[in-house]
Amino acid sequence: MYYQHNIDPVFLSIGSFIHIHWYGIMYIFAFFIGWSIARYFVAKPYANFTKNDVEDLITYIILGVILGGRIGYILFYDFPYYREHPLEIFKIWQGGMSFHGGFIGVLLAALYWAYKNKKDFIELTDFIAPCVPIGLFFGRIGNFINGELWGKESTLPWAVIFPSGGNVPRHPSQLYEAGLEGLVLFCVLFFAAKKNPPKGFVSALFCIGYALARSFVEFYRIPDAQYGYFFGFITMGQILCLPMLLLGIVLLYLSKKWQNNPHYDTVRLQDGSNIRVKRYHKK
Repeated sequence: MYYQHNIDPVFLSIGSFIHIHWYGIMYIFAFFIGWSIARYFVAKPYANFTKNDVEDLITYIILGVILGGRIGYILFYDFPYYREHPLEIFKIWQGGMSFHGGFIGVLLAALYWAYKNKKDFIELTDFIAPCVPIGLFFGRIGNFINGELWGKESTLPWAVIFPSGGNVPRHPSQLYEAGLEGLVLFCVLFFAAKKNPPKGFVSALFCIGYALARSFVEFYRIPDAQYGYFFGFITMGQILCLPMLLLGIVLLYLSKKWQNNPHYDTVRLQDGSNIRVKRYHKK
């Protein structure tokens, strides 16, 4: 009655030593499509960034995602294990990436890039935000292929029996997250960004939307074994989402203030040069 998960996490093996994992391929898809979305937005007349900016920025984002995601997972979820097995730190193809760590890594990378290129940091996060959910979508598909991060027991017709989860059907919580944090959040941010909203609005939507989506799915997902539940019902994932939710609310408030006050925008001229123009938003 239920789908028996039997997907091989290895996409291709070359000899006995070279193995190409689906998890790594998902990251390649994520970066490529995220790059394509960024290229789409720089073609808009209100864009504050150029194609050259995107080409330069993508390297920083990739480093922020990989280093931040891995370090975050080690620190937030399983530090005692990696302290005892340090060589396991480098086996990222087996999974073990933290979104919240990757989020911090991307913020730090974006902050450095904005400082280096004299760009507004919040405008930059608004620009990056619509690209992120696609990465989340492919990352969660990678989790599903690996048969990890499965959910609680379920009798629903779409429940899945995972080899590592015992011979019982479970919520495919990875697919729930792929849908909510990935596709739904992407649609919300993409159409919001197309309307050229005030500074900070898209970043606020991302923080609030992700925090709510992740917190909801956590009710169907098995908590991390090393932590279990805090106070009997709260998971580590939900705790880490709380700062994001608060940050989103603050950005939403600031966005409203920026909308009602004059500020300077960068306008690109036909000859490719940029000028700063003072604009007033209607109240």
